[in-house]
Amino acid sequence: MRSRLRSRLRSRWGVALAVLVLIAAVVGVAAVTPTFREPDAPVASAPEPDPVLASPAVAPVPADAPRPDPAALATTLAPQLRNPDLGRFTGSVADAITGEVLWSTDPDTPMTPASTTKILTAAAAMLALPSDHRVTTKVVQGDRPGQAVLVGEGDPTLTAQPIGTPGFYDGGARIDDLADQIRRSGVQITSIGVDLGAYSGPSSADGWFPGDVAAGYIAPIEPVTLDGGRSVPTVDESPRSATPGLDTGRALARALGLDPAVVSAESAPSGAGSLATVQSAPLRQRLGQMIGFSDNVLAEAVGREIAAGTGKPTSFDGAVDAVLSTLRGNGVDVDGVRLADTSGLSVDNRIPARVLSAIVTAAAGPVDTRTHAEALRPMLDYLPVAGATGTLAARYASGDRTAAGWLRAKTGTLSNASALAGYVVDSSGRVLTFALMSNDRPPEVGRPALDAVASTLRSCGCT
Repeated sequence: MRSRLRSRLRSRWGVALAVLVLIAAVVGVAAVTPTFREPDAPVASAPEPDPVLASPAVAPVPADAPRPDPAALATTLAPQLRNPDLGRFTGSVADAITGEVLWSTDPDTPMTPASTTKILTAAAAMLALPSDHRVTTKVVQGDRPGQAVLVGEGDPTLTAQPIGTPGFYDGGARIDDLADQIRRSGVQITSIGVDLGAYSGPSSADGWFPGDVAAGYIAPIEPVTLDGGRSVPTVDESPRSATPGLDTGRALARALGLDPAVVSAESAPSGAGSLATVQSAPLRQRLGQMIGFSDNVLAEAVGREIAAGTGKPTSFDGAVDAVLSTLRGNGVDVDGVRLADTSGLSVDNRIPARVLSAIVTAAAGPVDTRTHAEALRPMLDYLPVAGATGTLAARYASGDRTAAGWLRAKTGTLSNASALAGYVVDSSGRVLTFALMSNDRPPEVGRPALDAVASTLRSCGCT
């Protein structure tokens, strides 16, 4: 069976490159035993203990940290690179300040990238759309008396969770808000249509497997979706709905006290009057959710958001075209890239390590109009922290913890592919960017081998 594991810096130029140092504070816990006294007995007062203070900090990397020597770096990496568990392996390591490639092996070879594909999707979104861009979901009057039509533009973060309780996505719009607005409109609703016309083409990409829906990795890509299509809204890899649009309409019916059986697929009439409108969280927040937890449905929605914003069809082909043309138009060499989706779930995707490394290096480097570092810089904050957050929370958390807290990267995992793309602060305080890709090995084999290579980058001063 195929496994689908979920997969502020500052420089001498004044670039805000900062390193989050995770410091564990060990606090002693005293056992408390109840003490009984007579009502008027004097009370002995113990001296007030010294306060216990935790000291996590965000500290700037040194401006004069030495640049690694490429030959020394290659020598230090060599033992880890001989590990056969890496399978078919490519990679690239660069210096964030200068952009110089310090080490690489087959960086132009297209590899199965898995969810590191989301690096391209996030970069294109940050270059093509404003960071506060939002997606609208609305309800309009239908053709028939008493009919309302739910119309989505592609916000899978909408939730039917009651107001005051969490949905899967922080900041997601609420079905209850739509229902409240409809009630306040005074229009009596007896049936609900769901308009899925905002997207075109198939709802499933080439290279996806039918079992991925039940396994909780993806849902059919429709412009009206609740909690990414999850059947259990707050569980990440919950089985997904096969009919997310209609399920959303049924949730609205229930919120209005109607029988879900009154819901059907319909097209909204042109110029229909609005009954209710809600909006998603800003793009910058949704990109953090997409990257941090490697959310496939959200990545596909963002791909179509880019397509809509750049005049492309809101389909798989249109989204891929929009991502690649945006990157190409902003100076990213995407030669060798072949995509079937914008999430990385497709086994048909191919990306060279050079492309991933170039994007992360542009984000981490000095602000430069040629590299668009200012636009891409927030990506560094979206990346999971080794041993602490997102898809890296359980990695580097035990065993070799050399890179824990010092490395941030986007993960990628499919049944025979593992990848890491991100940055790390080496032991001399220099920021290195990297893309490491392993194919032809299952993740339980290839992923620890990749982690060991990345840990070596952290431990290497290599000057």
